[in-house]
Amino acid sequence: MDLALQDIRRHLGKFGATIVGVGLLLAIVLTMNGIYRGQISDGLWLIDQVGADLWVVERGRGGPFNEPSKIPEDVWRSVSAVPGVKRAGPFITYTVEREVAGKSQQFTIIGYDQRAGLGGPGRIVQGRAPREPHYEVVADRKIGLAIGDGVRLGNETFTVVGLTKGAVDLGGNPLMYLTLADAQDVLYVQDNEALRSQRASSLRTIEAQGYSPAQAQKMLSLQTSDRHSMSAALVELEDGVNPEAVADHIESWLYLNAFTTEEERELMIRGRLVRMTATIGLFRVLLVIVSIVMISLIVYVLTMEKVKVIATLKLIGAPNWVIGRMILEQSLLLTLPACGLGYLLISLGIGWFPRTLVLLPSDTLITFAVMFAGGVLASLLGIWQAMKTPESLALGG
Repeated sequence: MDLALQDIRRHLGKFGATIVGVGLLLAIVLTMNGIYRGQISDGLWLIDQVGADLWVVERGRGGPFNEPSKIPEDVWRSVSAVPGVKRAGPFITYTVEREVAGKSQQFTIIGYDQRAGLGGPGRIVQGRAPREPHYEVVADRKIGLAIGDGVRLGNETFTVVGLTKGAVDLGGNPLMYLTLADAQDVLYVQDNEALRSQRASSLRTIEAQGYSPAQAQKMLSLQTSDRHSMSAALVELEDGVNPEAVADHIESWLYLNAFTTEEERELMIRGRLVRMTATIGLFRVLLVIVSIVMISLIVYVLTMEKVKVIATLKLIGAPNWVIGRMILEQSLLLTLPACGLGYLLISLGIGWFPRTLVLLPSDTLITFAVMFAGGVLASLLGIWQAMKTPESLALGG
């Protein structure tokens, strides 16, 4: 007779509820694993997808993702003339919040030169990339738009010509791709009321310096706008060229910063990602500890509930290994189904989660190994308690 199975049949409801509870906790642990890896994946996805050999940004900046970078638009033509550069292209990125698809949404706009091709949309699942110089956009499905929809950005309406899936920035915000000129317009061009208000404020500031209204109007017309600027220049190098040598040349002659793709990844990991991943990593460890403690307490309670049964078994001469096997078997029958349930829940819900979840087999196996070790440890504690149970308890002593 298998005493462990007999005991489970007698308390099937309690045992099933315990498995569900531990399984839900394990699903949360796996979710935190997925969020941790997904955070890193989202942060590095755009850098890897662009596929540039060099990122040229404003001098002294770690941009364009860790901090803002602004350089003149025509700099990319100077970069393209550097020896060893096969081609270069402009790139601009910024986050906005707009009323899209009937609700206020936050998303990141990517502006690029569709003729150069660098920085264009990846993961297109429907439609195509922008071909016209104006008023075409590729949006991620997460935004809720469809092919042919119109979306109002700035003073113009853009037509959705392509859809991506899983194209997000570091914060999990979906991406929207525009041509460089359109992205600059959305960022810098103001509506008429805002423009009139700014002009009036600028005129008052100039007149306050002692100029006449006529002089102020002339000076205002001479002011230049920073509309023709970008965040970075993307560089593709010729085969066999040393990226560090070209980066040194750009930094020395053009007075800019140039990072290789690997350096850009390191900037992201050591910059905006480091605190996010450290916080999530801490929660992962705490959840695993809580899970192990819970399993240990559950096994201990189940053992204490059977103290008189254990004492009776010892009184009739049952060997210690029979009692130990019963406790160990119950612990494993609790831990293993709970692990399976947790994995099933997270597998079913991964597509509905609002953030990117990346479940690596290695992380899942390590988590299950730790939980299995916790279940075995809990059973050993139960066995140790069982071995201390005196036979006299069976007789009410």
